[in-house]
Amino acid sequence: MAKLHTAEIILTVGLDENRVPEKLTWSAQDGGIDHEEAKAMLLSVWDGDKKESLKIDLWTKDMPVDDMKIFFHQTLVSLSDTFMKATQDEKMTATMKDFCDYFAEHLGLTGAS
Repeated sequence: MAKLHTAEIILTVGLDENRVPEKLTWSAQDGGIDHEEAKAMLLSVWDGDKKESLKIDLWTKDMPVDDMKIFFHQTLVSLSDTFMKATQDEKMTATMKDFCDYFAEHLGLTGAS
């Protein structure tokens, strides 16, 4: 039997006195990432027993709102791509991409795909 390989992704959240995120860093040794700073993160995991997603959404208090809008748009586009890879559902993927275009247009995110 082949030896099982494991990898860790480490998220570190620095909080202020009110427990509001001030600093986010992440490390992924297999990816060559060591304490890289981030301004926001969205993490979703699937609980197969309960058939529900669990999530952690964090952003630092100095994350600009305009950057948050771009972050959300890029995340939605990425989720559309991932949905296609996972399901091969071209019709729904196209619908999701249409929404991403609508989202970008209405937030004034020209060229933000």
